[in-house]
Amino acid sequence: MKRTLFNREHDEFRTMVREFIAREVLPNREKWDEVGRPPREFFERLGELGILGISVPEEFGGGGETSFKFATIVFEEVARAGVSFGSYTVHSCIILGYLLEYGSDEQKQRWLPDFAAGRLMTAIAMTEPGTGSDLANISTTAKLSEDGTHYVLNGGKTFITGGVTADLVLTVCRTAPFDPENRRSGLSIIAVPKESDGFEVGRKLDKLGLHQQDTAELSYRDVRVPVGNLLGEEGEAFGYLTHNLPQERLSIALNSVAHAEAAMLHATRYVQDRTVFGKPVASFQNTKFVLAECSAEVQAARVLADNALELLDRGELTVADAARAKLFCTETAGRVIDKCLQLHGGYGYITEYPIARLYADTRVTRIYGGTSEVMKSIIAKDLGL
Repeated sequence: MKRTLFNREHDEFRTMVREFIAREVLPNREKWDEVGRPPREFFERLGELGILGISVPEEFGGGGETSFKFATIVFEEVARAGVSFGSYTVHSCIILGYLLEYGSDEQKQRWLPDFAAGRLMTAIAMTEPGTGSDLANISTTAKLSEDGTHYVLNGGKTFITGGVTADLVLTVCRTAPFDPENRRSGLSIIAVPKESDGFEVGRKLDKLGLHQQDTAELSYRDVRVPVGNLLGEEGEAFGYLTHNLPQERLSIALNSVAHAEAAMLHATRYVQDRTVFGKPVASFQNTKFVLAECSAEVQAARVLADNALELLDRGELTVADAARAKLFCTETAGRVIDKCLQLHGGYGYITEYPIARLYADTRVTRIYGGTSEVMKSIIAKDLGL
């Protein structure tokens, strides 16, 4: 189905990203898999090319682009090539929204130039061992000092994407006691520098997939952070998180569709080349029907995701519609990639083949950013149920 989202500028950007991946990323894929993340110079290279900070305002050294279509192109090209940009999505597509919306002028001047250049990598720490999707239950505390100059943080976080790489961690913490009558109150976002005394990056978690995207446990033991690192207003973090969720969830949906399209590409090529019982696998009716089903599903997901992308660029994407996009696109990708792997037979289970890596990488999309069950609850509430 023909897409009408992109113009010549987008096409030129896509060509640049594709050539960069072929030249500088593909040759290093296996090495970065073993290490568990790209090297720091990779992110600085993304900064040099303008990929990392394309949506950072020009006054802070970025490209000044307000459309999310450029990020979408990165998602698609990364999936197509079967590689990873590490914690790029969290850094450029999620955290930037918080800094632009809630950061003070002084904070933007202090952080955004290095953010765009890849010299300052970021992460956001929300999830705790006992919270999962229940952010209102966060127990990490930040107490204001008696002289009002700094906060003292104590607690722990887990499943933090980019936690090993990050130089600055936006930490969601409790600055007021838990109120059972208003569970969402009292949460704040404080930017914690990696070099802070008492801040520690714990285990780098071994995951089923996303092997080039480091995920870590973090601990805070009497970590002193200047009050100037409070993002926005004290006690308003839950509203900030909710405000930024549509873009975060759409980014997951867009990535999922890109992965499903890549799976279709790999499967279509494989069944044409692979011979069974003296015939190409593509010649069997079952193969044709499976791929036909997958094509229809992926096209439906693509149309939904593209429409949501247009709504986001216009500032009209609602929390409920973002949930619909995430639910449908991630569930569709899971089904499609599983079917495409099946068509590879035993080779589909070998990580040398891109389809196996897609299968492992995509499974988490139905969990992070809000589980599929949480998405259903949001949609049901929007229906008045």
